[in-house]
Amino acid sequence: MTLFRRLDEKHPLTGRLALGVEYDGSQYCGWQRLRDIPSVQASLEAALSRIAGKPVSVHCSGRTDSGVHATRQVIHFDPPVLRSEKAWVFGTNANLPKDIAIRWVKPVSDEFHARFMALARRYRYLILNQPSRPVMERAQVTWCRDYLDADAMHRAAQALVGENDFTSFRAAGCQSTSPWRHLHFIEVKRHGPLLAIDVQGNAFLHHMIRNIAGALIRVGRGEQDEDYLARLLALKDRTLGDVTAPPEGLHFVDCIYDPVWGLPREPLGPVLLAHLGEWSGDRALPNCRMSSLRRGAAQAEASDDKAADDTQRDVS
Repeated sequence: MTLFRRLDEKHPLTGRLALGVEYDGSQYCGWQRLRDIPSVQASLEAALSRIAGKPVSVHCSGRTDSGVHATRQVIHFDPPVLRSEKAWVFGTNANLPKDIAIRWVKPVSDEFHARFMALARRYRYLILNQPSRPVMERAQVTWCRDYLDADAMHRAAQALVGENDFTSFRAAGCQSTSPWRHLHFIEVKRHGPLLAIDVQGNAFLHHMIRNIAGALIRVGRGEQDEDYLARLLALKDRTLGDVTAPPEGLHFVDCIYDPVWGLPREPLGPVLLAHLGEWSGDRALPNCRMSSLRRGAAQAEASDDKAADDTQRDVS
């Protein structure tokens, strides 16, 4: 997909539509619509409804929590009227606040579901590791003034890869029916003063990534050894876990689908890491039951959706 393409304004799009959405979550309670509290979902539905002239309801690939950002949130909706590609993108963006934007729109079949067709979700947790507090990046990173050993953090994190019981890394109020998740990979790399915890899995428990980040920071500071994450995982007890890292460093950067759906490919965000030049979907997915069921399937089995992809408000 080229980043510079003329949007069609002559031909109305028909059927179900998928949208790519980016947002700065600093001013929102999270993705999910809540009464009397600003949310990304409510803002997006209001803007789409103005373009449609009728109420619009949307479904997302994975809910994010208060203060968490997204550079590739994928949603779908069934438009009540016909509008062109340009109208849905430019028109909706004109009615959105400045911290939310639609990046693309794509017609999909009625069997597509943004959540139930997702094969994987990917997040990046950014830590600015320098003595002075951040200014330009303050809403996009977590600041740590103490030196962090990124290599030690990376080695410690490898204990989490694979299908595991992540009870020690879930929020106390997590409503998921199962603590089991399949972590595809987790990498910790330093780019100058910026550390990136890059993690992908089939789905995530409430606060799971931020709890992992909090534990890894302890390792990076030298307060815990490299076996710390493995010990926490084995305990299966959140009360013995570590602190929850702040939300502002967390970014939802990719949601992966089978190529059969034809969704656009984009550079991975956030822009702070654009110099890496990595595009979404470049990594092979591990073989697992959920991916096998969903890859190329017309629709996911309802029972598997609940057991293998009980997608909670991911991250905060």
